[in-house]
Amino acid sequence: MQITGSSNRPVRLAVPLIVFLCLPLTVLADSAGHALSPTNIFAPVSTPAHSIMGLSLFVLAVTAGIFAIVFSLLVYCVLKFGKPADDDGREPPQVYGSNQVELAWTVIPILIVVVLFLATARVLVGIQTSAQPRNAIQVIAIGHQFWWEYRYPGLKVVTANELHVPVSDPADPSPTFITLLSADTDHSFWVPRLGGKTDLIPNHPNSLWFDPQQTGLYLGQCAQYCGTQHAKMLLRVYVQSRQDFENWVAQQTQLAHTSTSVSEGQRIFETTACINCHAVTGTVANGRFGPDLTHLMSRETIASGAAPNTPENLRLWLQNPDSIKPGSKMPAMGLSDHQLDAVTAYLATLH
Repeated sequence: MQITGSSNRPVRLAVPLIVFLCLPLTVLADSAGHALSPTNIFAPVSTPAHSIMGLSLFVLAVTAGIFAIVFSLLVYCVLKFGKPADDDGREPPQVYGSNQVELAWTVIPILIVVVLFLATARVLVGIQTSAQPRNAIQVIAIGHQFWWEYRYPGLKVVTANELHVPVSDPADPSPTFITLLSADTDHSFWVPRLGGKTDLIPNHPNSLWFDPQQTGLYLGQCAQYCGTQHAKMLLRVYVQSRQDFENWVAQQTQLAHTSTSVSEGQRIFETTACINCHAVTGTVANGRFGPDLTHLMSRETIASGAAPNTPENLRLWLQNPDSIKPGSKMPAMGLSDHQLDAVTAYLATLH
């Protein structure tokens, strides 16, 4: 049976109210404290992310209050002043002007905007003016189309796509301060569980910091459209214990592994255009347009997180980069099957 007329009006009005009331459940669904997803903004693990979440919940509460008031008034007006059964269709008397109402709907929104502005400014200033402790980790992150370059000036480490940082003990903080640069166009660095989005703008250095308080892998994304493969310009931040981080640094500062068993692959690599873009410490390869490959096999992924770092994927990446990442800047070198096998074998030794 179809319900028509005014009898189903309360049902229609109740639907958006039920949806609105269910929204907080998506925030509180994980009562045990586990992240709903690797990029869950409601599971912060660093001081900036906690501040941003607190501000987000405050804004959500204010806007939810506004919604509740407006929706309640709307329901009241619909139920109270809905079309009566004996309505003759004539226009009712019109009432114009109310200084009190006009003053209220002007002053109250202004006060709400001022409060939200001050709350936001307080969080931004608090994050951006934070002092750097003596044991802070300094990193330079450079956005490229379409991958990330990481340089640790004080540690003499250069890597790509996978950022390693130590966990920060609240009793002895060791935050990571990152200088953000761009090699080409606009990018945006965003790891939701560690902090807010910050843009990388050519010729305009920006910065951010975070002090992760739990070890683990935190995922992010370039959040600014930067070209064809923007969606596959992924971020992977590994938060390690202090000892594991120091072990990783020690391993990354070693020279590239060499072996006579892969000398043919090394020769092919060093006599092709590969060395125009890539660097391998201790060899003639010193390119700067592509990722540093000195410790390529210490990374879990290739192509900025687009595929697992396996010999099979590495060979496919060398043979036809567009099969993994269409529109990437990596050219197909036109190597024969034998050359592909030799170069793959060589790269697989770069731990």
